[in-house]
Amino acid sequence: MDEKPRAGRRGPVPPAVGLLLCVALLDTLLYLGLRRVVLAPPHVGPARCPHGHFQWGPVGGCAPWLTCEELRAHVRPLKRVGEGAVKRVFLSEWKEHKVALSQLTSLEMKDDFLHGLQMLKLLQSKHVVTLLGYCEEDGAILTEYHPLGSLSSLEETLNLPRYRDMNTWQSRLQLAMDYVGVIHYLHHSPLGPLVMCDSSDLPKTLSQYLLTSNFSIVLNDLDALPLVDHSSGTLVKCGHRELLGDFVAPEQLWPYLGDRPFDDDLMPSYDEKTDIWKIPDVSSFLLGHVEGSDMVRFHLFDIHKACKSQTPAERPTTQGILDTYQKVLNLLRDTTTSQTREML
Repeated sequence: MDEKPRAGRRGPVPPAVGLLLCVALLDTLLYLGLRRVVLAPPHVGPARCPHGHFQWGPVGGCAPWLTCEELRAHVRPLKRVGEGAVKRVFLSEWKEHKVALSQLTSLEMKDDFLHGLQMLKLLQSKHVVTLLGYCEEDGAILTEYHPLGSLSSLEETLNLPRYRDMNTWQSRLQLAMDYVGVIHYLHHSPLGPLVMCDSSDLPKTLSQYLLTSNFSIVLNDLDALPLVDHSSGTLVKCGHRELLGDFVAPEQLWPYLGDRPFDDDLMPSYDEKTDIWKIPDVSSFLLGHVEGSDMVRFHLFDIHKACKSQTPAERPTTQGILDTYQKVLNLLRDTTTSQTREML
């Protein structure tokens, strides 16, 4: 008896089609893996270590924060790589590892320096640069070194030949999600809602964050993170000087412009919703002007418009923004995948 053909059985796949499918699959795997593999640093992170310790090395042993004696004996400054009002930063060497040594600029700034150190100790997480040690007596803080520098240098970094493959709307949108993730962590920190006050303009804001070698974002400067307490009605003010410009939230501007000169005692306080106002501007910078970034901006228009509400309470939460970013990433990625399949 002749054997009947089985239902749904198909002939062999032509070699050319198989080759194209393999190429498409490899491209997808490369994209998904590249972002977390490129030049992974030796440091793994503080999350798996107890408080007062840091994780170091590819396998992840935990070590206690370095003491004054250890910093003095084993940390060797190499060159200055940055300076602000509160501290100078030196690329340094510790046990053949490159690290960042921050030193107090002047005694007048010691309170801000110690506040930043306290925040750094209390907020260790994947969103914050890793603390390796400190010495209050010497005004010194040792942290993980990130050679790509601050977000201010993002465009220069992505223009380097070795990083051009990362200069895509997907990678840039992921960076924007990382940034909002940092703000989300601050607004839901173990201490309560914290406001990112060192953000009076875009360049200042970008300088507070570091780009890691695996293309994620960590907060580096924690000198100005005042605490909001909604239950007691405790709000904050970012400094004692008048803030100007469109980058800061409307409630951060002097409300009596033209009627009376600025007086810090009369300046109303505000809460963490000031950070939400700034998210669209920072995200727009991170998205840049590559193929597909304008489409991302189009899909983010409504959530970014809500971030710019004149009424702080009407602005979305960081979780709402993250959810929208993720939906847009999934939508556009699925669209790109479908178009690739149609081409095949």
